[in-house]
Amino acid sequence: MKVINGEIINNIPWEEKPAGCKDVIWRSRNNPIITRDAIKNSNSIFNSAVVPFEGGFAEVFRSDDQTRKQLLHVGFSKDGVFWEIDDEPIKFMNEKGGYNEFEYGYDPRVCKIEDKYYVTWCNGYKGFPTIGIAQTTDFKKFLQLENAFLPFNRNGVLFPRKINGNYAMLSRPSDKGHTPFGEIFYSESPDLTYWGKHRLVMRPCGGWQSTKVGGGPIPIETDEGWLMIYHGVLTSCNGFVYSAGAAILDSEKPWIVKYRTKSYILSPRELYECVGDVPNVVFPCTNLCDAETGRIVIYYGAADTVLALAYTTVGELMDFIKKNSY
Repeated sequence: MKVINGEIINNIPWEEKPAGCKDVIWRSRNNPIITRDAIKNSNSIFNSAVVPFEGGFAEVFRSDDQTRKQLLHVGFSKDGVFWEIDDEPIKFMNEKGGYNEFEYGYDPRVCKIEDKYYVTWCNGYKGFPTIGIAQTTDFKKFLQLENAFLPFNRNGVLFPRKINGNYAMLSRPSDKGHTPFGEIFYSESPDLTYWGKHRLVMRPCGGWQSTKVGGGPIPIETDEGWLMIYHGVLTSCNGFVYSAGAAILDSEKPWIVKYRTKSYILSPRELYECVGDVPNVVFPCTNLCDAETGRIVIYYGAADTVLALAYTTVGELMDFIKKNSY
């Protein structure tokens, strides 16, 4: 399966599929790769976003500190598995050269578009959640742009190239609390400030994705459309259960869903996914894809406490989606 708009990542983390594994996704034997206390004063480190950077990797981490404030930190790695994370959280600059007041921030994604890296996250604005955007070239200075949307919104996921001449983003409109609903929407912008052309992409349906769905990692462009990994939520007798699924979206009209998995591709099973601050959660925020081999590595938060890795390939995952689609 050819990746159209991807890069070659020679040092992409990789572990071969274990003998006898029948799943389309397989977990790293090193999980969790980031523990909850990996930096000073951290309570938990989980839903985080990785990109290739200067021959290695850069990552924006979600870390809740021991006051339980939700913060964003930068980290760097040579191999994508072992990380050095800054103890101090990111300070976002404004256009005047000062620093913006930071209320809270969580569940970042990072997307490279042309020569810049863009961070999107759930940004606290006057006590309300919306989607923050910042740009960087070096992961040292971050210029915060205007919030993408009015509150309430979460899970802002940019596409890695312009579509119809515009920047494009997936989001999940929400409410102020722990939202018991959620659909994925698509929006476009000429300048990352003014957003419109909103289109519904996906609603909840049955089973593991019956309560809400939301965007996951940055979509991967293939010769059959955008490969999108997303999260779905089931309301059980013991609360929410977060799993991951995958879909193929139209290349030029990404609000059109060509295929969508009936069954999940990853769901809480391991102890570190089932036990933590929020039990029964797998929450993917990153996929790295090597255009040469088609290998995909998925970084996901587990139980809102630690960070884990899983693996698949473009061909295997695309075949699974098409054979197990609604």
